[in-house]
Amino acid sequence: MNRIFSIGLSVCGGALIVYGLSAADSIGSSFSRFFTGSPTDEAIWMMVGGVTLLAIGLAGLFRGNSRQS
Repeated sequence: MNRIFSIGLSVCGGALIVYGLSAADSIGSSFSRFFTGSPTDEAIWMMVGGVTLLAIGLAGLFRGNSRQS
């Protein structure tokens, strides 16, 4: 995996996690948490997607260059 691509995935994953946490603290999510006990589906999916992208990006960074000449 290209190093720049891995960095991009990591940055996008981190941004999705931040947006997901922000969405989980929103008024709509508060109402959803009051009635259902959990935040909105949108907030949960943003956090799950962010963690997934971050994990893939970090794995690509730490895997190193495995290209054979």
